[in-house]
Amino acid sequence: MVKSVAAPQAKGKSAEDKIFGANNRAVALAETLGADKVINGTVGSILDEDGNLVMLHVVEEAFKALTPKEIVAYAPIQGYPDYLDAVIDQCFGEFRPEGYIRACATSGGSGVLHHVIHNYSEWGDDILTSDWHWGAYGSMCNDNGRHLREFELIGSDGKFNFASFKEHVEDMVAKQYNTVIIMNSPANNPTGFALSSDDWDTVLAFLKDVVAGKDKNIILVPDVAYLDYSGEKKECRKFFKKFGNLPDNILVVVAYTCSKGFTMYGQRMGAMICVTANEDIANEFVAINQYTSRATWSNSNSAAMKAMANICKDPAKVAELDAERAKYFALIKERADIFMKEAQECGLKYLPYLSGFFITIPMEGSQAVCDLLEKENIFLVPLGKGVRLAVCSVSKAKITGLAAKIKSAVEATGAKQ
Repeated sequence: MVKSVAAPQAKGKSAEDKIFGANNRAVALAETLGADKVINGTVGSILDEDGNLVMLHVVEEAFKALTPKEIVAYAPIQGYPDYLDAVIDQCFGEFRPEGYIRACATSGGSGVLHHVIHNYSEWGDDILTSDWHWGAYGSMCNDNGRHLREFELIGSDGKFNFASFKEHVEDMVAKQYNTVIIMNSPANNPTGFALSSDDWDTVLAFLKDVVAGKDKNIILVPDVAYLDYSGEKKECRKFFKKFGNLPDNILVVVAYTCSKGFTMYGQRMGAMICVTANEDIANEFVAINQYTSRATWSNSNSAAMKAMANICKDPAKVAELDAERAKYFALIKERADIFMKEAQECGLKYLPYLSGFFITIPMEGSQAVCDLLEKENIFLVPLGKGVRLAVCSVSKAKITGLAAKIKSAVEATGAKQ
């Protein structure tokens, strides 16, 4: 019997993060054998062709230019006003939806999800997301006394499975006051899948209908962590316009982060952005989420907010930012194209990939496949229903031939695709 003094709801909590675990093993082996001898496909950060962590040059210069006060001062709980204006502009671009829009600074995109779960669902509620999702969603729900519920994201035709989504939402609306839906699109982690413009039209028309005339609410949370590497700058933002003029009982809360688009991974800087047709709901959004920020991490990272805001005030720096992002988007696409072409040639199945940091190879027996690949110094992430490859971090030279090696491991272990 293990001695414990934890409160009942905390007893037994523990989690070994498979992503960081695999990455740690890969890094340790690379230090022993040399980085050229190891393929590390676990890292959810952009690495260049030499294996170095990318920090956008315009962001690096912005940090160097910060004054001591900008670095160390306490920031307002909601966030600096210029930062909040900048995140709204950076997120929506030319496709800002109609309505009342407010933003609150958060500790990365994770902070957005925490606050939404905490403030817009009740103890014991289900939170809906797709079956292919970032594993931390489940931990956030469990730690807040909620349950993560999954709909099937991709149908047998390779398209968005609206029927599965509809079935789950209808059941949740019948049982709960609020239905919180986390939709990680575009550039879904771990698949690279995205809802099309027509998919969004279908989803929003259904959501309006399912709560029409009811004392029920939908809280729709587009998690757009990989937005800036999901396509051409304007094209990938067009769907935001669809969130304007929705009924009062549909609140959109966009989960925005500086981790990817500004390569500020460890700075833990993000923002939650609400879109609503009702000013009272917008004002409540700020009030309750500021309160929760104060009750958790208090105020956010001053230096990261100021660096981001200072870039966005200068059109020349924004142009440099856009150019750097486009460069790395193209590089990631080249890597993904190599892998998908070779996967098709060797008969390795992968889930529909459009853009983003990851490609997923569906299978039963993912752990055995990853264990075998590690013996060949290849480190990938085992998921419940597949293996995740971070195309953002594997060079073109190393990704060449990788599909065939994964295929061989699938056959050697008897894993089923």
